[in-house]
Amino acid sequence: MSIEVNIAKQAIYDLLESKIKTVEAKLDTLKARAESAKANVEINAVKELLTKELVIRKKFQELKNSAGERWEQTKADLEARIADFEKSVKGIQSKAKAS
Repeated sequence: MSIEVNIAKQAIYDLLESKIKTVEAKLDTLKARAESAKANVEINAVKELLTKELVIRKKFQELKNSAGERWEQTKADLEARIADFEKSVKGIQSKAKAS
């Protein structure tokens, strides 16, 4: 093989390698954005859970201060909210473990 052919091949290899590195860099950027987006989703989910927790705490205080039929209704509402809260927490935990 002539020197010119080897130089031409090396130029092609260099060009292709450069293109591969450029695409890999773009992929790394996309992966970083995806990780950031996932983190933002988890942050928003936790914020939502904190709001639910505040409501549960208020309902718990209502339960302590209520009596009779109102106590039963508040208790049922509180139990439903706690069940939903637990389900939401488990969902976030499982998503976090999966990633």
